[in-house]
Amino acid sequence: MNREQTVQNKMELRFPSYSRNEAFSRAAVSAFAASLDPTLEELADIKTAVSEAVTNSIVHGYPNSVGEILVSCVIYEGGLLQITVTDQGVGIPDIAAARTPMFSTGGSDRSGMGFTIMERFMSSLTVESQPGQGTKVIMERRIRGGEEGDL
Repeated sequence: MNREQTVQNKMELRFPSYSRNEAFSRAAVSAFAASLDPTLEELADIKTAVSEAVTNSIVHGYPNSVGEILVSCVIYEGGLLQITVTDQGVGIPDIAAARTPMFSTGGSDRSGMGFTIMERFMSSLTVESQPGQGTKVIMERRIRGGEEGDL
């Protein structure tokens, strides 16, 4: 993305890493993205990607504690939606391994497909992390409906 693009709208959401807040964050981001007039498929993709990113922060970022999760969204001109999910949790020691399908540190009840799903449903995915300092997941998706109408 060209960082010089004009910001059309933005929002931030902070909440504790309780599992019940995953549904809340998914609903809030989809309501924000609705101003771009996405298709039902685009909206479902966004909700799924947000769900995976927030769940990763809850399960992997804060495995034995409750911490804060920040979800920020920016709409840029031309219908580009950027969603950033940040935690200050344990971090990821090996990002490449974590992005490998079926890799999980969350136990046998986890599929290890979170990053793979995010990549599938978003146009781009960037993961930044340092052990002991947390993780930032940046996802982008251009919404076809964002080219038309009033933002």
